[in-house]
Amino acid sequence: MPRFNFLIKTISSFFYVGYLPAIPGTFASLAAAAIIWLLRDYPVAYILVTAIIIVAGFTVSAKAEKVFGKKDAECIVIDEIAGMFLSLLFLPINIVTLFCAFVLFRGFDAAKIYPADILHKLDGASGVMGDDIVAAIYTNLILQFVLRWPSCRIS
Repeated sequence: MPRFNFLIKTISSFFYVGYLPAIPGTFASLAAAAIIWLLRDYPVAYILVTAIIIVAGFTVSAKAEKVFGKKDAECIVIDEIAGMFLSLLFLPINIVTLFCAFVLFRGFDAAKIYPADILHKLDGASGVMGDDIVAAIYTNLILQFVLRWPSCRIS
């Protein structure tokens, strides 16, 4: 529906961050990191915002592909926002963990390690969101391990 195109573009590009040049996914991850930093002392709000972003991502990403006329168009960055939020879910957030999550998430997102490579090829919301969710899970698991392993503390 054309009347909803504005809303679909706004949400899928995360308020037009996705239109920034060259590296929109990285800009979106940085925008998410800034919001995460602001929410770091409010775990319930963090969990709620994470859930809302994931639901919004799955709701609009397939529609956004149709609006933009391209599979996983570069300006669709709601998946990177969701990925960054998932990367730090249930972790203590400080500048070190935030930086590590950013670097790991961007690396895993670019590498498309199994099963992200398969999910990325799917059509619709599963293809847009799936690979970033896998990258976020890998990031979160690594950080959970490092923060809980006694000889690997990073804080």
